[in-house]
Amino acid sequence: MIELYYAPTPNGWKIAIMLEECSLEYRTHLLRLAEGDQFKPDYLAISPNAKMPAIVDHGVVGDPVPVFESGAILFYLAEKTGRFMPKDALGRKETLEWLFWQSANQGPMAGQLSHFKNYAPDGEDYGFKRYRGEYERNLAVLERRLDGRDYILGDYSIADMMAFPWAFIAKPLGAALDDFPRIADWRGRIKQRPAVQRAIDLHKDKQNRGQQNASNNSLLFNQTAEHLKR
Repeated sequence: MIELYYAPTPNGWKIAIMLEECSLEYRTHLLRLAEGDQFKPDYLAISPNAKMPAIVDHGVVGDPVPVFESGAILFYLAEKTGRFMPKDALGRKETLEWLFWQSANQGPMAGQLSHFKNYAPDGEDYGFKRYRGEYERNLAVLERRLDGRDYILGDYSIADMMAFPWAFIAKPLGAALDDFPRIADWRGRIKQRPAVQRAIDLHKDKQNRGQQNASNNSLLFNQTAEHLKR
């Protein structure tokens, strides 16, 4: 049994996709991020960065294993199951490259774009334009990578699961895939997978639909070191 600490966001979808693809038994703990569940001591013991997702694997010999950060979780689950990651040294190296690329580039830039598009106070045009440019730069990186490939590593893998969710919501972020036809095709192939559809639908009714913003919720949008000192 795996415990999944989750909210219905692109980062949460990454892990839900892998769990569904592997048909792993899991139990979902829905985190109320707007209410500060991520800062509770029990959760910080699992995810010291106070971010989501995280897992606890009880299907091991000895003490349960906590894992935080989506790239680390996907890598851990791929090693655990022997699925969705190349087994040769070069393939594993490329897997890590693209997991790190997503976590250091595509993900943070898309997250900032989402903030300035959906949650920042009115008039923050500079932030929106900057991060839309960075988001589209990362789309260009992925577009080039998909030249001659159906998936990032050739075969469908955790690299695709990592990068797909933030490309899946390009339109709500104010960016279009018209100039990125390979990504549009790749996105369509992944979206059609039943496991992906189940993951995206997981607690879909609990999605934040804009009621929270930078003006009314400091737990989500104006965090400081003080949030971790409580």
